[in-house]
Amino acid sequence: MAVIQVDTNESEDLVYVTGNIEKITSNRRAMRLLKDNAVFTIKDDCLEFDVGDDLTKCINRIKTAAKYAQCDVEIKGNANSGIQAYYEEEQNFANFSKKALDIRNNDCDIEEFKKFKDSLIDNMQNRTLYELQMLAAYHLAFSQNACNFSVPGAGKTSVVYGAYAYLHNLPEGDTKKVDRILIISPLNAFAPWELEYEECFGRKPTSKRLSGKLDVEEKKQYLYEMNPAEITLVSYASVISLVDELTYFLKKHRVMVILDEAHKIKNTKGGVISQSIMALAENCKSRVVLTGTPAPNGYEDLFNLFKFIWPTKNIIKYHIGQLRDMSKTVDDPRVDSLLDTISPYFIRIKKGDLGIPPAINHPPVQVEMKPSQRKIYDFIEKQYISDIAKSKDLQVKSELIKARMIRLMQAATNPALLAQPLKDFAKIEDVDFDGVQDDSEMFKEILKYSTNEIPAKYEKAKEIIEKIISDGGKVIVWACYIKNIELLKEYLEGNGIPVRTLYGATPIAGDDISEEDEEYSLTREAIVKEFHNPDSSFKVIIANPFAVSESISLHKACHNAIYLERSFNAAHFLQSKDRIHRYGLKEGTETNYYYLVSNDSVDGTVHQRLIDKERRLMEIIESMPIPLFDNFFGADGDEDIKAVLRDYAKRTKTL
Repeated sequence: MAVIQVDTNESEDLVYVTGNIEKITSNRRAMRLLKDNAVFTIKDDCLEFDVGDDLTKCINRIKTAAKYAQCDVEIKGNANSGIQAYYEEEQNFANFSKKALDIRNNDCDIEEFKKFKDSLIDNMQNRTLYELQMLAAYHLAFSQNACNFSVPGAGKTSVVYGAYAYLHNLPEGDTKKVDRILIISPLNAFAPWELEYEECFGRKPTSKRLSGKLDVEEKKQYLYEMNPAEITLVSYASVISLVDELTYFLKKHRVMVILDEAHKIKNTKGGVISQSIMALAENCKSRVVLTGTPAPNGYEDLFNLFKFIWPTKNIIKYHIGQLRDMSKTVDDPRVDSLLDTISPYFIRIKKGDLGIPPAINHPPVQVEMKPSQRKIYDFIEKQYISDIAKSKDLQVKSELIKARMIRLMQAATNPALLAQPLKDFAKIEDVDFDGVQDDSEMFKEILKYSTNEIPAKYEKAKEIIEKIISDGGKVIVWACYIKNIELLKEYLEGNGIPVRTLYGATPIAGDDISEEDEEYSLTREAIVKEFHNPDSSFKVIIANPFAVSESISLHKACHNAIYLERSFNAAHFLQSKDRIHRYGLKEGTETNYYYLVSNDSVDGTVHQRLIDKERRLMEIIESMPIPLFDNFFGADGDEDIKAVLRDYAKRTKTL
């Protein structure tokens, strides 16, 4: 392999690169990196760089360019103090990384680990971390900068607060000490972070939510305050307009910055949210990345996560193009090298590590459609299945086929939804229906026959709910479509069953809605809080898995879930199940799942496909250090459609 040499002049304000420099100058990617990030001139036999104010950063950029050009790097200038400092920094980081890996592998210094645990006993008295949580918290406290890829329900929030409790209570003058937390997360995670703090430390935190109707100028003014709250919460979207003010905030205080649901910064193609977050990285005192799905699309999703926690280090040794290639190739030999490289800097607790009592998946509850619904369903299924079978494009990218699948699933639960135009469901289904001819006018005519019919699934759900409530339990009902949430709520309340709903339109408390406001009782936080009250005025929540499948925990109050309807989306399905099946369940607790399935319909196909997908997903989640779903599920949409056609043929003996 070609070799370049890196040296400095005596004053160390210039860096010289000699050797096979033509490998770099002829490499477009390497030159683009250097032109965008360095000041240099090209001479006959060397590249001459202006160091600026950071020799280490200059050398690291040269090393990155050399990697792109496939060159080895030799560092010279051993007598120079800057080069010596660079060598020492590299060696110190190597030693640090080895120790972080040892901790991750549960090979801890006994005395140091005891000191950490004693600190938590003194400073986080209301919460005792279980063994793996304690290890993860210690790993984070030691590292200061780390990723936690644990599954939902593993207690990532408690782990972070454990590390914070230690770092926050270090003596003044300790370089690792932090005094504040900045949480960047989806809006619906704000309340859980505040509630978890109270449960860990036995007191409410001083906190400030930079969200809601709070004016941008008010947000900026707050970030310039001399004594801001201990916890500041801001959404990913809000960061875009606050980069300068957040940078000042981070420089002024010793801040642990937490990226919750951090897969939102995975965009490596210039996404404005990702760029804004990455611009903050170098000024954080401590950096924490939290996500249970670190690589949903490919190994390239990992790049920004590790660049954020160590912005000045080349943690991932591969560039984006190589990572994409690795994602496309099953058993790519470079994957093991990648995992070895990043292993010191992340930790992951799997579902099987949690010791949760197993849940009970009841056999599907078969529901017979009423005559009007049966007539409507059979009519459109026959027409749509015929259209799909004749189509030459069975790819999931076909918006028309997606539209047909959605209409079939809606008809299997409640044909009333067919009267709504497809565009009303585009956001939920993440589909562009602009180019799809809508059949809603035809459906309006059909629905004249069903205006007085109550969907059979509604009646069956009520029957199960009444039994659960009579036994002293509570229940969450999951529904995909907003109209079904609203209509089922109306039906249940008409039968004397009080209900609350959680979906995208449910307001979130913030600076615009506080606990003193009348409308606070309608917020997501208030609903979840009252639901946990043993004497709550309602025992039933109807929720949408697309909107609230993350960041809420109901397992302390509720052990029953009814699925009114489901889509083929296995990730949302698993996340919704995790709302009531999480770490902290008492031994002997029964968690029950009930699945309503309309007989002789697409529901049966959806149910079986989700069983298969859940089994395969869990195998991946439990066996792989970094679950990469797209390597295994790239053709799933295609297979879903084929399964619908196959099952229809079995039922009708046609096609």
